[in-house]
Amino acid sequence: MTAPRLVVFDLDGTLVDTLDDLTACANRLLGRLGADRRLVAGEVRPMVGDGVPALVRRVLRRAGLAEVDETAAIAGFATDYEQRAAEASRAYPGATETLDALRRDGWRLAVCTNKPEAAARHLLTALGMADYLDAIGGGDSFPARKPDPAHLLGTIEQAGGVPARSVMVGDHRNDIEAARGAGVASIFAGWGFGSEAMAQGSRARAGALPEIPALAAAMIRE
Repeated sequence: MTAPRLVVFDLDGTLVDTLDDLTACANRLLGRLGADRRLVAGEVRPMVGDGVPALVRRVLRRAGLAEVDETAAIAGFATDYEQRAAEASRAYPGATETLDALRRDGWRLAVCTNKPEAAARHLLTALGMADYLDAIGGGDSFPARKPDPAHLLGTIEQAGGVPARSVMVGDHRNDIEAARGAGVASIFAGWGFGSEAMAQGSRARAGALPEIPALAAAMIRE
């Protein structure tokens, strides 16, 4: 029997614009640490994509907090963000419609994100997208996270897919590198947080979510 076709989406900067909530969470962390410095969204944007630990370390460096307990700061950020991940975040235009169109065309769907799984599930549920998904692979769901292909491969397996019949959609080099390492076709999300240079190595570039069904269908035939 032929394996089902599967589209795996990144979350931040691909399905959902999470920048305002991430910035607010970063600034609440700085406030708890007694810092005078606050960050604006434009500063946080290039920090996103490598998971919470990397994001928190970058926030602390930008704020000049060198003597902080990083482990405690990371844990505090993660707890706060899990509870408040959906306050200002918004799905990108056409997100739900794209998931619905892919479902109607017989695709399985998954999310592979470096965000902690609990926060990802909370956010996707709040925005009405969780029920479309066959798997959510968070940054703490497996021993590895993107760009390690094991993260993507684990998500594909959970969704009941196989690499040769899967497409990865993401806005960050981590998505493209994970796909390449896993032997998976990739589409760069040109509307997201990543720079155009991060598209290198992708099979195609999309300018908006509604382009995904046609691009994916051209890569993986029924």
